[in-house]
Amino acid sequence: MEADRKTWTDERLNDFRQSVDKRFDGVDKRFDEVNQRMDAGFARVDGELRALNGRIDGLQRTMVQIGAGMIIAQTGLMATILGLVFTRL
Repeated sequence: MEADRKTWTDERLNDFRQSVDKRFDGVDKRFDEVNQRMDAGFARVDGELRALNGRIDGLQRTMVQIGAGMIIAQTGLMATILGLVFTRL
């Protein structure tokens, strides 16, 4: 049996090539499945990132509004204090 394995006829080489081709066809199918799952995953992640960006934009807008309100309130408080100081002089 060992001697048979050392000699390769054209027929045995053709059979081997067909066997290898079948195996690679199976590998190609599995890679196609993996690519489809990755594409679906990327689409889901992209949607989640867009939603997250919207939430961050909303948070930023709220922070700016609160900051502006605090500045306006502080300015009004300072005007009130200055008014009291000048009316007492």
